[in-house]
Amino acid sequence: MAEHKGPGSGGQPPADLGKTVGHRAKRKQKARARRQRSAWFGLGMFGLVGWSVAIPTLTGIALGVWADSRWPGAHSWTLTFLIIGVALGCLNAWYWIKQESGNDRK
Repeated sequence: MAEHKGPGSGGQPPADLGKTVGHRAKRKQKARARRQRSAWFGLGMFGLVGWSVAIPTLTGIALGVWADSRWPGAHSWTLTFLIIGVALGCLNAWYWIKQESGNDRK
C-alpha cells in the first residue's frame, strides 16, 4: 500500500484540488449573494450595539466612583469617566456597524 504524502511533506497536491477550491469559492459567493437579513439579525445587531455602549459606560461609572472615593475634589471623577465611557462606547458601536455595513458591499 502506497503512503499518501500531503502538500507539506514534499508530495504533490491532489489533482482535483483546484476543482475543490473553485467549488468552495463559488458556494461562498452564492451564499453571500442570497444572504437575507432576518428580524433576528436586526435584534442581534441592536443588542451588540447596546452592549458595546453599555459596558464601557458602566466601567467608566465604576472607575469614577472609585476615583471619587480615593481622591475627592471639586470635580466629579464619576462624571468625567462617564463621559469618557459613553464616547468610547459610541466609537465601539460605530466600529461594529461600519464592519457589518462593509460586509454588505462585498
